[in-house]
Amino acid sequence: MICKGADTLTTLTGGFCFGEGPRWFEGLLWFSDMLGEAVHTVNLQGDLTTLSLPGHQPSGLGFRPDGTLLISSAEQRRVLRYDGYTVEPIADLSGLVPAALGDMVIDDAGRAYVGSQARDGGVIARVDADGSVAVVAENLDFPNGMAITEDRATMIVAESTGRRLSAFTIGADGSLFDRRIFADGLDGPPDGICLDAEGGVWVAMTLAHTFERIVEGGTVTERIDMDDRTAIACTLGGPERRTLFLVSSTDAYPQRLVGTKQSRVDATTVDVAGAGLP
Repeated sequence: MICKGADTLTTLTGGFCFGEGPRWFEGLLWFSDMLGEAVHTVNLQGDLTTLSLPGHQPSGLGFRPDGTLLISSAEQRRVLRYDGYTVEPIADLSGLVPAALGDMVIDDAGRAYVGSQARDGGVIARVDADGSVAVVAENLDFPNGMAITEDRATMIVAESTGRRLSAFTIGADGSLFDRRIFADGLDGPPDGICLDAEGGVWVAMTLAHTFERIVEGGTVTERIDMDDRTAIACTLGGPERRTLFLVSSTDAYPQRLVGTKQSRVDATTVDVAGAGLP
């Protein structure tokens, strides 16, 4: 197993409250600051921009094929759309889901899959391009990070309180079925995830203070230790999609971080390029 320490990382940016949902798109890393009520972008030189979202706690992010950014508003349980000019709600899931919204992944048809983060009885809702909504998976233990494989046949979901990665087959109609375990008994509650071209899943292990690359069955092949920092989310992007972006904080529980600005984004280069969605 390959191990790295936090001293091997390059810090891109910091000074925000609670980062989530990193996504690489058109040469920029996009990420949410839930408690700072904003979505930020940062380039590889560390230049930062901010989209303020007063009244919202943005969490999961995703881009539709036309470049439109979708944002999950956690406590309002709504999905927002940002077209580069204005932000507007496109789906209200408050009557459909049992808890606040979390991570998101969007498929090639523009369908957004969004987790509702109940500790047990969590669900995944799907928001279609025409605005229709449906629950497509139930009885998950705090669904968190989500990713779709390169062949678009499988979705992998992190279940935080279950300490597992689960897999679903994706139907042609966007349904999820044939639920199965990808990896179980993880070192910590998994949060954000991303996939690489050799079937590995990079996972933010919150309370274990590590980012780990896991293959099907649960073997850890690489580990990045974050010392006393809490691993929150990760994504692969940059040149050749071999830059692993790591979002970390000082606590796994956002409510303890109100008023602080200690979250940051680090980067490191990995051997295997990213694959799939996002």
